[in-house]
Amino acid sequence: MDTTPLGSGQELDLSMFGLFLKADIVVQLVMVILILASFWAWAIIVQKIINFRRARAEAAAFDAAFWSGEPLDELFERLGPEPVSPAERVFAAGMAEWRRSHREDGRLIPGAQARIDRSMDVAIAREAEVHNTGLTFLASVGSASPFIGLFGTVWGIMRAFTDIAQQQSTNLAVVAPGIAEALLATGLGLLAAIPAVIFYNKLSNDSDRIVAGYEAFADEFGTILSRQLGD
Repeated sequence: MDTTPLGSGQELDLSMFGLFLKADIVVQLVMVILILASFWAWAIIVQKIINFRRARAEAAAFDAAFWSGEPLDELFERLGPEPVSPAERVFAAGMAEWRRSHREDGRLIPGAQARIDRSMDVAIAREAEVHNTGLTFLASVGSASPFIGLFGTVWGIMRAFTDIAQQQSTNLAVVAPGIAEALLATGLGLLAAIPAVIFYNKLSNDSDRIVAGYEAFADEFGTILSRQLGD
């Protein structure tokens, strides 16, 4: 069996790109999937961070306007038919139902409070769905990427042993590329999974806190309207 030391043959390219080019088509496909998943996950992460930061700022601005003492009818008119921020849309949903609940003689239709609460709950559910869009993909990347990388690792190890058997050589020039390809697939799987898991947990928590803020506002607003209903 050939035991020629490494370095007596042609020089090996063990860079990431070189390993990718020399890899089996199956391992290459695994690497491409993991790289694309990682880029997509980071795009979602950056977008969510920006969107959540804007949502918090808009909620704070609307909260200041709501408690500024401005009449609610005037605030509703100023926001217009298409409010910009999620907090404004929750408020507009409640105010719109409040106005629809008045008869022509000015009296309220029975069950107005329940309808107002349901309208705001529906608006909150829509905003929660928007906030949670993309988080399922992060969870999937975090859970599946290590296994996809492991598949590439197993395939690369099988190819390495096959090369050893075919060439009947234990030379590192024969063994190293297949092993390196296998480890690269594992590394890419972890590279995609670790940030996805970390940011999925963080962004899910941020989304829950933002939606909880909308729900707290809806409860406060509903309490204010209930006082009007009791008059």
